[in-house]
Amino acid sequence: MSKYYCRCCETHIPVKRVQLGYDTCIQCGEEEARQVNHTIVPMHKSNYVVISDKADLKGINNKGGLYR
Repeated sequence: MSKYYCRCCETHIPVKRVQLGYDTCIQCGEEEARQVNHTIVPMHKSNYVVISDKADLKGINNKGGLYR
């Protein structure tokens, strides 16, 4: 048995999972991950960018102001 417990449901967590930096069991971690909303946006002539705030999405690749 491991001496590490999930911070949500108090079940045992494997030592290897704790060494990776997780403090929840797999089930609780999956539940938390499903509550995070994000999208991936391709940038013009660049990489993909992860956007988690809708305000950051406004104005990305906005070319309307360049040709006025």
